[in-house]
Amino acid sequence: MSTPTPNSEVAGFVAKFSPEMARTIKACRAKMRMIFPRGYELVYDNYNALAFGYGPSVRASEVPVSFAAYPRWATLFFLQGVSLNDPVGLLEGSGSRVRSVRLESAADLGKAAIKALIAQAVKPRAKQFAAAPRITTVVRAVSAKQRSRRPGAKS
Repeated sequence: MSTPTPNSEVAGFVAKFSPEMARTIKACRAKMRMIFPRGYELVYDNYNALAFGYGPSVRASEVPVSFAAYPRWATLFFLQGVSLNDPVGLLEGSGSRVRSVRLESAADLGKAAIKALIAQAVKPRAKQFAAAPRITTVVRAVSAKQRSRRPGAKS
């Protein structure tokens, strides 16, 4: 039996979602891979969400930006979001480090204010990203127990 490729595993994770949310996930992922043409796409099929982190190495601690897909929406996360300049007031959260922006659609990733936040978040690791290989997907974790990926369904 052959080992599944990371992309086939991701396709299986996305297939658990409603068709509408699956389209959103695929579109967000495509846009994020355009934003991050080099580095690593770390995938976590967790209990609550399907998460994609983008970093210059396979170390989760080096991921400045990620997005997570839930049954009804996707959220963009900034690991060091508390330190970002956010003149438009998009960032949500009150923790000591992480801030987020709920995405209405994948098109939000093209908005100037969100692009500016991503650029700020990536800047400290710009040299590492430039030296990283072409974007490579790595499935890091799959939770055995998960909430339903479809709105209104019980786990």
